[in-house]
Amino acid sequence: MNDTTHKVIFQPSGSRGQIRDGRSILEASRELGVDIESVCGEKRTCGKCKIRIEDGFFEKFGVVSSPEHVSHRRPVEDKFFTPERVQQGYRLACTAKIHGDIVVFVPEEARAGGQVVRKAVTDRKINVNPTVHSYYIEMPPPTLHDPLGDYERVCNALEAQHALEWPKMDYGVLLGMSDTLRDAQWKVTVSIWSGGKEPEIVRIAPGKIKRSLGLAVDVGTTTVAAYLCDLATGEVINTDSMMNPQVPYGEDVMSRITYAMSHEDGIRTLRSAIIEGLNTLAARVTEAVGFTPADILDMSIVGNTAMHHCFLGIYPEHLGLAPYAPALHHSLDVKARDMGLGFAPGAHVFVLPNEAGFVGADNVGVLIAEEPWTKDDRQLIIDIGTNGELIMGNRERLISASCATGPAFEGAQIHFGMRAAPGAIEKIYINPETKEPRYKVIGKEEWNDQLSPDEVGAKGICGSGIIDAIAELFKAGIIEKSGKFVKGIETDRVRRGEQGDEYVLAWANETSVGRDITITIKDVRAVQLAKGAMYAGAKIMMQKLGYDALDRVVLAGAFGSYIDREESLTIGMFPDVPIKKAYAVGNAAGDGARMALLDANKRTEADEWARKVTYVELSVEPTFERQFMMAMHIPHMKDKFPQLKAALEEEGLGELVT
Repeated sequence: MNDTTHKVIFQPSGSRGQIRDGRSILEASRELGVDIESVCGEKRTCGKCKIRIEDGFFEKFGVVSSPEHVSHRRPVEDKFFTPERVQQGYRLACTAKIHGDIVVFVPEEARAGGQVVRKAVTDRKINVNPTVHSYYIEMPPPTLHDPLGDYERVCNALEAQHALEWPKMDYGVLLGMSDTLRDAQWKVTVSIWSGGKEPEIVRIAPGKIKRSLGLAVDVGTTTVAAYLCDLATGEVINTDSMMNPQVPYGEDVMSRITYAMSHEDGIRTLRSAIIEGLNTLAARVTEAVGFTPADILDMSIVGNTAMHHCFLGIYPEHLGLAPYAPALHHSLDVKARDMGLGFAPGAHVFVLPNEAGFVGADNVGVLIAEEPWTKDDRQLIIDIGTNGELIMGNRERLISASCATGPAFEGAQIHFGMRAAPGAIEKIYINPETKEPRYKVIGKEEWNDQLSPDEVGAKGICGSGIIDAIAELFKAGIIEKSGKFVKGIETDRVRRGEQGDEYVLAWANETSVGRDITITIKDVRAVQLAKGAMYAGAKIMMQKLGYDALDRVVLAGAFGSYIDREESLTIGMFPDVPIKKAYAVGNAAGDGARMALLDANKRTEADEWARKVTYVELSVEPTFERQFMMAMHIPHMKDKFPQLKAALEEEGLGELVT
């Protein structure tokens, strides 16, 4: 038997491990808890298990991945791939045998069970004032006695029937206009964009069109969410989401910037990935409600500054180098077709402005959604993700900052971490007396102790579960304030593992991966690093504003909607506030994108407030390192948490927090 093993990293799940030489990629996926479709039972007849072997050096993982690190292509695979796909490194997971370190990308369609991407639309009051309006007109056809040009005929009808001044004509619309008018017997719906200096016709469609469609998009580092809206009513018609297709090239912002800098065609690859993903999302979100991407008349988009630059194809090198200046702060209006998006012929894309190098358009989306400049409360708004973005202040003054939390909250740096998907442990409670855990798995209504072991099917731990786990280990007296495991605990769940001390959360017979699922000392440290950076950033911002306390904490990211407020306060993710004053508002960045799509005034507001907020560069703050070191403790080395203490006293645990 060959005992040689190779490092295998699956993306976008982030699962990784050492796999024995000669095993198939499909076998490796099962061993590491990655679900890949295989309808035919590995008979190589369904072609569902398509994966892509990434090629190149992946600095974050310290591996060189290559299609040469797997077995040679077999003739049976040829019928499932175009020559282009073959060139890109696509293989069948059931056929490719592992003979070296590899990074494997699992496309959306090959993921069994699918990721749970939590960026649902939230209910916000939005003033409907879009930049695109549609008008139905009827015209007499030209004759020998009336040979007026088609464009002029359209403009005359718009003026006569809707009292509109003559708009200019988009070139793409012009090319198909004459045929459309004649095929529609001169009865058409004209869509006019008014976001520039002159109104512009962006589509002429046959007949009376009842809906005018717009698309709002939030491009997160990890996930991409799309909201299909009726521009006339503001109604959200449909939503869809996917894992960001750039994830294989780096799990966080800096690793993607590094990828772009270290590969000759890096920025082209990153841009192509997100454009292809957006076209896929647009097709899915429209097809489900009986439309096509060609019906989309306008689009707004938010994302952090790196995602902003990658979407536009701007080389992001300077974002990764001091002083971290973006290519531009101001918003942009660009043609969808120029971006490679298959929307209506003249459709525009509104790209919200950036605040700073690491506080991007997504934070501006949060800003215009929450409107903190209208509030008296001293509040902290946190958009928790791979990169934590913070806004603090009120109507008197607003400041912002960014902290590199890393992908630990997404599960990427956790031994059994995974993103939210069926089988992920998402909720945890540990009995302080017995040290025994209770947990819930995504896809199951019951807690684990309400199921037989073989029914639990735990696969790993997602972000909300990771936060619960660290808080519960602390409250149960299993780990100290420093994060170290307490010595001499009488339970077989605490033991010495390959990575040091660990706590067994799920025994092997409760899992679908055939191994004990544990929380290791390295996992605890990864969470401490992430939460410490966020807390230190907030503390420095409080000092800048002269605050001795906060009135409220708003969790603005999609991830923030699913974490437990008490557990997150227990580990010290943010400064002490009353539990009821820490609350989630859903995907506020996506809400901001929706507002910018549906209300032209919000676009002006975005440009105005993106420049009014003062950005604080934490990396140059002389006290950051000290604040960070103290914030590594649970919940903190020195800061008092009277509100948390009061909450824990109800559980008989108040003595944990002084």
